[in-house]
Amino acid sequence: MKKFRNLPILTAVSAGFLSLTAIFLPIKGPVVLAAGSATPQAATPASVTTDPGAAVYAKQCAICHGKQREGLLPAFPPLLGIQHRMTDQQIIELIHKGKGRMPAAPALLDEKLAALLRFLNSTDTAATETAAPAAAGGDASLAKAGGALFAQNCAFCHGRDTMGGETGPDLTQSKIVLADVNGDKIGQVVREGRIEKKMPAFNFSVQEVTSIAAFIHAQLIIAQSHKGGRRGVTVADLQTGKADQGKIYFNGAGGCAKCHSPTGDLAGVATRFEGLHLEEQMLYPRGAKSTASVTLPSGEVVAGELAYQDEFTIALRDSHGIYHSWPVGKIKFKVDSPVEAHVEQFPKYTDDDVHNLMAYLQTLR
Repeated sequence: MKKFRNLPILTAVSAGFLSLTAIFLPIKGPVVLAAGSATPQAATPASVTTDPGAAVYAKQCAICHGKQREGLLPAFPPLLGIQHRMTDQQIIELIHKGKGRMPAAPALLDEKLAALLRFLNSTDTAATETAAPAAAGGDASLAKAGGALFAQNCAFCHGRDTMGGETGPDLTQSKIVLADVNGDKIGQVVREGRIEKKMPAFNFSVQEVTSIAAFIHAQLIIAQSHKGGRRGVTVADLQTGKADQGKIYFNGAGGCAKCHSPTGDLAGVATRFEGLHLEEQMLYPRGAKSTASVTLPSGEVVAGELAYQDEFTIALRDSHGIYHSWPVGKIKFKVDSPVEAHVEQFPKYTDDDVHNLMAYLQTLR
């Protein structure tokens, strides 16, 4: 069996197991949920300030997003500067309804909710300075200020050094960055977002956009000074297969046609994903929803989207968006996970299979 000698992507795929689309992410580790409960209970940090909003944050959010809202990258995004990404109403809706694996908190209301919003929208100078990476070249003070904003708002996807993160591309290889002059191209993308690629629009001032652009250009200088140290994978790296052979594999030995159609769910897939992102989706598709059906001791069946599973606990979100969790020893359950077919294919692939299949998928535009 060949071991993907020409395929520099497996470490990146391992990072792709995380789902990183939500601004808030749920607590995965030390969370205790009573059977059938929809409300998580998290440990409260020992030190809580006298600010009531900070107290609510410490109890509800700090375990994932850091004591100073700085985030715990790459898993949990920072909440510093969240006012640039979301309105108060959007934050409230997300808190009350939850999203993805984040449990809803509909009981957080009135004074506590208002205090939390004030705290989230406040500026923490110390945390901002801590979050700012060092920059080189150009106006150092402007780039430093941009580095702080970048760390708060962009590093979750693009990495703290702009060279690619969990879901965002390496900006030091971006055509937009290379063509940018004083933020003219970068600013347009930042303010308008790229919805088709799940990048939200940001509400920054002209000065803030200019500083972010200065930081990105400073990082570009650093990247260009390290010849031969490229971290990313270009589209050309992944265009070495034979599309006709990939089509045969798709319809035959690969078993892909059993679940997918080039004129159905995969129509235009090469316009939605490119290069490494396309290959990650092929090997381990992000966003593939698993479902679960839980039979309670009473005989009642609760079904919905799988939200969490380990050897002790299973949780799902029902059709109303309500989060439920049970100890696995007290119920019977069944999980349907479409992505498992991709995982089972891993040991069967040869180098040629993967490269040829990629070449075929890149023709589906």
